[in-house]
Amino acid sequence: MDGQRTVKVSKYLSKHLRHQPERIGITLDAHGWVTVDELLRATARHGLALTRAELDHVVAANDKQRFTLDGDRIRANQGHTVAVDLDLPPAEPPAYLYHGTVARVLDVIRAEGLRPMDRHHVHLSADRETATRVGARRGRPLVLSVDAGAMHRAGHTFRVSANGVWLADAVPPEFLRLPG
Repeated sequence: MDGQRTVKVSKYLSKHLRHQPERIGITLDAHGWVTVDELLRATARHGLALTRAELDHVVAANDKQRFTLDGDRIRANQGHTVAVDLDLPPAEPPAYLYHGTVARVLDVIRAEGLRPMDRHHVHLSADRETATRVGARRGRPLVLSVDAGAMHRAGHTFRVSANGVWLADAVPPEFLRLPG
């Protein structure tokens, strides 16, 4: 499978396993899982013929490790806008986590902190490099530091997805270190 097809399939899977499963006629269970057979049948019905070997390749080759295969099931690791409970246990975060963003939203972040917007959680990175790449998708990136240790001590819950993305319900502004 060439790189261009791998990216195309990955984006297709993200769209349907995170945001619009009904668009191709699949039903995610309460925890976001769908059987591989159901997914492959649905993709074929909607013009994307995909073999199990190709699916395995896309899951393994995805640089962000967006998907998990568990036997005969698959799901997106995080980033859902559809109602799912990923059933991730609470986890103690490192002292600091990071969030990549762009300058045009800093005023709102200063006032309201980080909110999940259309997603279920705010996504945080364990390192600045990852946060920089995330922010760069929307323009010139800015990296915000999150005092995750203080948030945790204050009673906020963190979870970590299978691909190492830290999840929080929100990050109040007092736990953010903003540039400028």
